[in-house]
Amino acid sequence: MGKFVNSVDEFFSFCKENEVKFVDFRFTDMNGVWHSISYNIKFVERDHFISGIPMDASSLGGWQPIDKSDMMMKPDATSAFLDPFTADVTAVVFADIYDIYKGRTYEKCPRSIAKLAMAYVKESGMGDVAFFGPENEFFVFDNVKIVDSPNCALFEVDSEEGEWNDGRYAADNYNTGHRPRKKGGYLSVQPIDSMADLRGEIMQVLEQVGLEVMLGHHEVAQGQGEIGVKFDTLVEAADNVQKLKYVVKMVAHLNGKTATFMPKPLYGDNGSGMHVHQSVWKDGKNLFYGEGNYANLSDFARWYIGGILKHARCVAAFTNPSTNSYKRLIPGFEAPSILTYSSQNRSASIRIPYGSGEKSVRAEVRFPDSTANPYLAFAAMLMAGLDGVKHKYEPVGPMDENLFKLHLDEIRERGIEQLPHTLRGSLEALIRDNEFLKPIMSAAFIEDYQHLKFETQVWPYEARPTPYEFKTCYSC
Repeated sequence: MGKFVNSVDEFFSFCKENEVKFVDFRFTDMNGVWHSISYNIKFVERDHFISGIPMDASSLGGWQPIDKSDMMMKPDATSAFLDPFTADVTAVVFADIYDIYKGRTYEKCPRSIAKLAMAYVKESGMGDVAFFGPENEFFVFDNVKIVDSPNCALFEVDSEEGEWNDGRYAADNYNTGHRPRKKGGYLSVQPIDSMADLRGEIMQVLEQVGLEVMLGHHEVAQGQGEIGVKFDTLVEAADNVQKLKYVVKMVAHLNGKTATFMPKPLYGDNGSGMHVHQSVWKDGKNLFYGEGNYANLSDFARWYIGGILKHARCVAAFTNPSTNSYKRLIPGFEAPSILTYSSQNRSASIRIPYGSGEKSVRAEVRFPDSTANPYLAFAAMLMAGLDGVKHKYEPVGPMDENLFKLHLDEIRERGIEQLPHTLRGSLEALIRDNEFLKPIMSAAFIEDYQHLKFETQVWPYEARPTPYEFKTCYSC
């Protein structure tokens, strides 16, 4: 699969051949959310791809003030694909944001920041290209209920796979009894796996929009799945995450279900992560390969891992940017927070997959999740890794034991760092440790990003009483 269009000329030919009626220009905000403007194809001109399309940037969190709200979207014709969900044939085109006041790409545009990170790889002389392979896990529920008011706070999700339905009868007075139950769903088959056909449909639609789909399976938790797509270069891999999340949500929606990439919707069961495989190449060679070393890792790879681990507390502000992210990062649920590396060991924050040869050796960073803006998360990890190579940071490890069994005192005695336990902790780390991000992220962006997260995530979360607090404090 891959690209359908390689130039602006090809884009217009593509639209004509497919009888496109509308063009949906989409961009990504700082939170990683897609926004769009749809144009009638009759009014889409070549100049839109050169000069851009006017937009208002003041209505998006963390972006422009109202007195300097005008920006331009610069569409990327080579990103075009057909939207599989619209009634009328619609071409979707990714766009970057251009700052008319400074005459350059907008410093708060995530896709533009990702492009700067890829350019930095070459400018630094450390490589030619960086490859990223994210694994986005997700939940599919039959229903979700959310209440957030001054006197009431609750949520309720439901899935036919949930063990809480063992004693419930459906409308036809029938209960199959076949369920994965807590932490029992990994690689299950039908009838325990109720989502096989849904995943199959998702996989086919992903192929339609240009992704190369390798596999799909039920994950560990009840109602949880994963679909594996082929790795790509940093920007394209991030584009693919946006496509994947869109397709998963829409296919579930059209089947009368609801999909979420929320890290921890179920208490006591596994959460959803976004494990990210990554490597850096130069002159056609994988710089991570070091034959005969531990897990075939080169010095370059080890230092790269050292950089990510050294800056992980800051990087987490981008890879784990929701308060819910940190409910997933607890021992025993395959969501490591202990900052070390290992071969094969899934309790380490960075794992080296088994059997990696010259072309396939890579680092799998296991703590990120899909609430991350993929452009910012991948860029931050890349810059942290390259900073590690630059300064030859040696990582703690390797550690091949089950790290989930270590007590806190043991972790401290061994001098192992941990990820922050809250989003507040990660944002405070970002404030203290951001020098390595300066080549691609401006001071204004970093300041506005952490302000946005404090205002929309941290402070509202910290201010709200929870049902569990009532349970433990009401009678005090």
